[in-house]
Amino acid sequence: MSKADGLEGMLTGLLQASHQASFEQLAALVEEHAAQAGLDEVLIYVADMQRATLRLMPTLAAEGPAAELRVDSTLAGRAFQEVRILQQGEHWWVPLLDGTERLGMLRVSGRSRRTPEVGRHLATLVALLLVSQRAHSDTYARLIRSRPLNVAAEMQWQLMPPTTFSTPEVTVGAVVEPAYEVGGDVYDYALEDDTLHLAVFDGMGHDVSAGLTANLAMASCRNNRRQGMDLIANSVAIEQVLIAEFGRGTRFVTAILADLDIRTGMLTWVNRGHPLPIVVREGRWSSVLSCPPAHPLGLDLDLPVTLCRDQLQPGDRLLIYTDGIVEAGAPQGAEFGLDRFVDFIIRHNTAELPVPETLRRLIRNVLDYHDGHLTDDATVLLVEWHGSAHEPLTLRPPVD
Repeated sequence: MSKADGLEGMLTGLLQASHQASFEQLAALVEEHAAQAGLDEVLIYVADMQRATLRLMPTLAAEGPAAELRVDSTLAGRAFQEVRILQQGEHWWVPLLDGTERLGMLRVSGRSRRTPEVGRHLATLVALLLVSQRAHSDTYARLIRSRPLNVAAEMQWQLMPPTTFSTPEVTVGAVVEPAYEVGGDVYDYALEDDTLHLAVFDGMGHDVSAGLTANLAMASCRNNRRQGMDLIANSVAIEQVLIAEFGRGTRFVTAILADLDIRTGMLTWVNRGHPLPIVVREGRWSSVLSCPPAHPLGLDLDLPVTLCRDQLQPGDRLLIYTDGIVEAGAPQGAEFGLDRFVDFIIRHNTAELPVPETLRRLIRNVLDYHDGHLTDDATVLLVEWHGSAHEPLTLRPPVD
């Protein structure tokens, strides 16, 4: 059998065997079929919810592999951060990517010079299999959690889209904290032809009721959008649903609803009592977008809803966030603050890190500033519009 046949046999065999396999069987199936392409050992590590650790999936290995690796202090973590294939002795660390969503790492071992190439192809298929199986696996849900979620967080994470998405024209990244106790914050995005729909909601309070309010607002937003409503009509219809369910002024959410034309960079948006978005331009300076605010959804104050437009430039980073990211007071009394938030994004823009890694480091910085405990939800939705000059983000080449 040729090397090409071995690679093809590994991929097609694993794909065929996976159709009726459970999540718990995946690691063993991967190792079994990887041998056809000359790989001696394959281990699958998945990233936890906060992208702080890499967790080993159930494996047949008798001894040796670490069950958990820190992202900030291991070579595997460095490869994860940089989306790069790195060698460690006789092993290669290969990122598991679903599009640009970082699911974890593959540790592959083999004596062939083609080991990293074979590992890269295998990692692509393993990532797709993980995505197809995680939605119906409690084992996966337990594996990526460091502690139990509260009920509100369980609802939110089931509803929100993945934290990373990318096309040649645009990259989207999101973070939500406290990940295990999030209450009323949710984000949403969806691509429809050349329009990227964006939304961030911040429900009143930090409890299950806040989660229910935010969930209802986002479900209503999606439903209205998919019926062809424009941004203003959508926001009005969301408010009507909230009032019908909870009563006038009983529960409310602030929100930004926006549409980005990914061909032209034209941003159209409405502000329902929410903090104003920020644009970071040329990686060096920022500006706050301006739009007359209407009242928060659910208060029914009869304020006019204004449709605002802003032209983005290639390379611009749009930040839509909730007040918890800047207003929460630290133990010493000082807020993290808008200046500190924007300065962090600008400084890390020069490091040319992927958007999801910039956000991962941001939220770690915010948590460290507050001694690891937030009293309010903190959410950031970061959208980078690449324009026509963008080269698609791909896995970086191996480094010895």
